[in-house]
Amino acid sequence: MVTPVIQRKQFLTDLYKRRPVDRHALICNPAAAPLYDWPGGDYSIASRPVSGYVELIARLYQDEVKFHEEVGDDGVAIARLLTGTHIFAAAFGSPVHTFKDSNPCALPYVKTAEQADRVADVEVYNSPILMRVFELARLMQKELGKDAPLGPCDVQSGFDTACLVWDKAELFMAMYGSDEEQATVKRLVAKCARTFKQFLVEFRKEFGVINPCHCPGTWVSPEMGPWLSNDECGAMSVEAFEEYCLPELVDLAKTFGGLGMHCCAQAEHQFASFKKIPGFYGFNRVASKQGYEPILKHFSGKGSPVHTLAWVDEDTICRLVQLAPPQTRFAFVLMGEPADKARCWLDRLRPVCKTPRG
Repeated sequence: MVTPVIQRKQFLTDLYKRRPVDRHALICNPAAAPLYDWPGGDYSIASRPVSGYVELIARLYQDEVKFHEEVGDDGVAIARLLTGTHIFAAAFGSPVHTFKDSNPCALPYVKTAEQADRVADVEVYNSPILMRVFELARLMQKELGKDAPLGPCDVQSGFDTACLVWDKAELFMAMYGSDEEQATVKRLVAKCARTFKQFLVEFRKEFGVINPCHCPGTWVSPEMGPWLSNDECGAMSVEAFEEYCLPELVDLAKTFGGLGMHCCAQAEHQFASFKKIPGFYGFNRVASKQGYEPILKHFSGKGSPVHTLAWVDEDTICRLVQLAPPQTRFAFVLMGEPADKARCWLDRLRPVCKTPRG
């Protein structure tokens, strides 16, 4: 029996794999308690056992299942293993600062190149904080069954993690310092990248039905490549990005058969370099000062990534669809609205997003 969930999954798979589709995607993610309001806070650093989070995440998942059934959008429910951005930096020893009204963050503890070279390699299965993600994932599969898509923790590129471990101002100075300082940056980035890659490999190997996209948290077929945050690229030159960052992104794309990306930096000058990532299939761009239209200048038409855009007003959605060259594809995501408002949003935008023209 072909259920609505199966139909939605097939449509999104066809959309991202560039198979024929007759419209853009319209996805509605329901409102949920922010991570910092979860009882016990972020499970990766909480004192309570991760088993204490199973009931909450299972309830949120079931609520999301009902929400998509009621709204009739293109969304698929995900058991969301959310964490703050600190997760990989904390695995490398960064202290974590918590807030009452915001998600936790990692604090740098490396100040010099000499300290950076003393940062130890991290094996995923020897990392208590990363193992809490695995432990919770096992419990959620036991609770919900192995067909329930598991959402990832927050995922930062190895370079972005290095910028959390090593005071970013000092790291950037070292990038333009002596040959040895530059080599130290690359060694730390390589350590962070190795652990990140190992985490992705082992998580996929153990759990199978995972959701690659962590931001904006929409369903993507589990065999497709991972998504990651690439936010430090806006603060460097093209030459520096291609020397320090691009090799990791290319390696991940080749390892997993593609890559998706979240980027909220003012990084339009790096867009040409993003095109060098093989199988770059999904792009969550959060608008910088230049707005959204630059994405169409660089990524449009056949072979471009699907623009998976959230927090976008309706006028901008209509303008992007109108301006986009043929075969450009979008997945627009409405975040946090109740079902009645979500249905009205769908009714207004379905005629606009009826066809991606190829």
